[in-house]
Amino acid sequence: MTTTNAQGAHIARRLSDSKRPGEAEILKVENLQVSFPTDDGLVRAVRGVSYTVHEREVLGIVGESGSGKSVSSMAVMGLLPKSARISGSIRYRGDEILKMTERRRRGLRGRKIAMIFQDPMTALNPVHTIGDQLAEAVLAHELVPRKEALARAREMLDLVGIPQAGTRLRAYPHEFSGGMRQRAMIAMAVINNPDVIIADEPTTALDVTVQAQILEKLLEVKDAVDAAIVLITHDLGVIAGMAHRVLVMYAGKPVEIGDVDRTFASPRMPYTAGLLGSIPTTGSAGGRLRPIQGSPPSLINLPPGCPFSPRCPLADEQCRTTEPALVETDIGGHYAACHHWRRLAAHSDPTALFKTNGEDS
Repeated sequence: MTTTNAQGAHIARRLSDSKRPGEAEILKVENLQVSFPTDDGLVRAVRGVSYTVHEREVLGIVGESGSGKSVSSMAVMGLLPKSARISGSIRYRGDEILKMTERRRRGLRGRKIAMIFQDPMTALNPVHTIGDQLAEAVLAHELVPRKEALARAREMLDLVGIPQAGTRLRAYPHEFSGGMRQRAMIAMAVINNPDVIIADEPTTALDVTVQAQILEKLLEVKDAVDAAIVLITHDLGVIAGMAHRVLVMYAGKPVEIGDVDRTFASPRMPYTAGLLGSIPTTGSAGGRLRPIQGSPPSLINLPPGCPFSPRCPLADEQCRTTEPALVETDIGGHYAACHHWRRLAAHSDPTALFKTNGEDS
């Protein structure tokens, strides 16, 4: 599902009115590696992810299914299964999360770093009321009377725009619409005033009208509690309207990172250009879409070279034998993992590299 141009522009205007990012580093991930042993071999789901999130910043993480977006966020939250092999560094305000005791990590999770899951119907407990679940999120971290926790829950439902909040506290998840359940999940994520909110596909399965409302509400809530957001999605329209910076992932690895506007206007990685070219727009109505041919590689026994090379129009022998490092490009603060980013930069329309045979050159 793709955000329409009008909705994207409306959300972008809301972002421009939002509080600006600060300089303080809240979350810093360095060379994060996550793998899972299976009967078929070792699945290297995340291969060297690094990023920094500053206070009040919105960082978008985008990529196809299986690129490692959600696994990297679950590693930050400490929610991966015990079989996962994790290495690297995840620091919250300078404290190494991977070296914390499980008790300290539980204290951090939900209180300082919160998560909005992509399916609220499975994330919410169907046999407990919305009020009980919101209050429990408070009581898990604070020694306060239950009445005070419920009052806080009502305040949060008001904050996320759920009408008749006092009555809705007594409702069960199945009595809420999809959009209202997602708003309840946002309320649960921010009820303890966290520093970082990780939103994993927060508008999955919602129609575009409700999607735009949820995204705007998420920005409003971000400003209300002064939180930073890590927004995980496959929808570049959402990233364009919501994020300050974007990290593009492919085959478990970051392949481009930079300011959203400059990255979308001048991509330095062919994969990013292909994603941008595949977005349907109002101007392309009735025309041919430009999909990226082929499929992402298996993360078991990855072949040498750039994982994108079998699908890349610029690939040569160097690409097929040597995997490129993430290097700074000609745009300050902009990094790309491509041997030929200069060739891509020379194109006036990098997305045209992915034109189908039926299109004019």
